[in-house]
Amino acid sequence: MDTSEILNEAPMSMVQLKEELERIKKRDKELNFRATKTEEYLSQVITLKGAEGLFKKLVALNVPRLKEQHICKIIDVLPKTADDLKVLLQGYTLTVNNQNLKKIIDAINEFLAKQ
Repeated sequence: MDTSEILNEAPMSMVQLKEELERIKKRDKELNFRATKTEEYLSQVITLKGAEGLFKKLVALNVPRLKEQHICKIIDVLPKTADDLKVLLQGYTLTVNNQNLKKIIDAINEFLAKQ
């Protein structure tokens, strides 16, 4: 019987999850079945490098009520327009004004241009 205990919960983007799986793979030499399937999926989907920089940039915008879970989802999807971002955030009980939407999109596009 597994006696694992959850110490804390924190949102992760898919890029962070991929990095964490790589770290676990180095430590344990092998992943279990579910982790292997997750790693295969992430390797096909994720092309973004240096997502930590984008995360810090979005946090630095100081958008009211925008939390880590929202930022992680924004990094996962990388919306290109304010309308795409608005659709993404509709899944949450969160309202962001148009000025802040534009700041977020500008930060994403600037980061992607450097990639």
